[in-house]
Amino acid sequence: MKVYNSLTKRKEEFVPLEEGKVKMYACGITVSGEAHIGHGYQALIYDIMRKFLEKQGYKVTYARNYTDVDDKIIAKSKETGIPADEYAAKMIKDIDEVMRKFRVDDPDIWLKATENIGNIIDFIAKLIEKGHAYPTKKGDVYFDVDSYPAYGHLSNRSLDDALDGVRVDNDDEKKNAYDFALWKSAKPGEICWDSPWGKGRPGWHIECSAMNHAAFGEQIDLHGGGRDLIFPHHENEIAQTEALTGKPFVKYWTHNGLIKVNGQKMSKSLGNSLLLSDLLAKYSDEAIKFALLQTNYRNDINITDDLFPEAEKHLTEFYAVLSAAEDSGAEADDADKAYALKIDKEFDECMSDDFNTALALSNLFGYFREIKKCLAEKDGKGAAPQTDGAKTAEGTSRATAGRAVAVAAQIRKTYSLLGLFERPAKEYLDKYAPRGEKIPADVKAIAEERFAARKEKDWAKSDLLRARLAELGYSVKDSKDGYELTKN
Repeated sequence: MKVYNSLTKRKEEFVPLEEGKVKMYACGITVSGEAHIGHGYQALIYDIMRKFLEKQGYKVTYARNYTDVDDKIIAKSKETGIPADEYAAKMIKDIDEVMRKFRVDDPDIWLKATENIGNIIDFIAKLIEKGHAYPTKKGDVYFDVDSYPAYGHLSNRSLDDALDGVRVDNDDEKKNAYDFALWKSAKPGEICWDSPWGKGRPGWHIECSAMNHAAFGEQIDLHGGGRDLIFPHHENEIAQTEALTGKPFVKYWTHNGLIKVNGQKMSKSLGNSLLLSDLLAKYSDEAIKFALLQTNYRNDINITDDLFPEAEKHLTEFYAVLSAAEDSGAEADDADKAYALKIDKEFDECMSDDFNTALALSNLFGYFREIKKCLAEKDGKGAAPQTDGAKTAEGTSRATAGRAVAVAAQIRKTYSLLGLFERPAKEYLDKYAPRGEKIPADVKAIAEERFAARKEKDWAKSDLLRARLAELGYSVKDSKDGYELTKN
């Protein structure tokens, strides 16, 4: 199994620090607002990574954090008149609810900055003791970047680059402009805690280092987050943690790409943020996942107007095929089931190459074509092998239909790891397939009869039925895998 390591800039064989066990941490959400699609995507990616590592036999301990105190949350508190801790607690509750609807599982360990103030203060105190941090007269504490010569290794930035284009705190008591805050002295009316340096609150970067240290010890196997966190957040995590321990903090750094909307970076200032709750009101969680996972996790995703509708279309087509296989009345024998295991093997091969969900999803189209072909084959007509002469009521060979059933069942089992094909087919189709007017059953029956005629190469009958559909106000568009019926 290979994982792309953002630190070394190459794919590496995955070998955890302790055989058979994986310690994994992903940076979570700063709860200053509602969860948007970027938050949902990052949570989905690391949930999938955790599940695939478990599928490979590792015992995974996965931790995520909520940043529940920072400048933005304090600003929201002032804007709303709600105390910062109450505001953060409400937002966490709301975000948890929408993530449940998105059906992303909880980590093994939830961490919150406000529940780790003691760990954070202890961590900072040790950095001061080792000469890597210094307090100011005002009660702030800064990390001394010059004390850590390897600073910039993750992002490939020099100290001069670190100052370019990145907001830094202006403080006359800082030794250098690029030193970053570990503890911020409290301003009047702000949420704060007592510390050896006076009342204040944690800086952003220190919380992840301190919580990781408290949960896992000095080193972890895999650390993740969005690519926008590489600098300064993850760079600063490395500096403060390795300055304290003297050991490599993370063995494998992983970063998912960013979300763009019609080619532009998604941001509140541009007014193009896509709230996860709004998307879930329009599309199934599975369609959203399918749309996002068609791009390799390290690449940016461009959300165009047709991305989610097109994904929903594919999902409803897939579910219709599952429904046909599951309602065929056939049963899969041991040979069928053994054959279908190729799906799981090929999935593992894709995912073992740096969690390549894009390739795994591309394989689905071939699998569903195979199911449709199996169900359409008549005895003596097809390429599918015939192991006996038994027939279903529809005249399909039991061996061929059994293979369709086995492939469908294996797709459900294997791709559930990505959060797909977990609902009853009819339930999914009833809720998500109709977009506008439903196609009447009698019209659908004529279209199916025409499709069967085409399979038999009865072109005259096919043309006659096409004309009949046109009289009823419908047009049909053929493809190599089937057809699409639309209202004129």
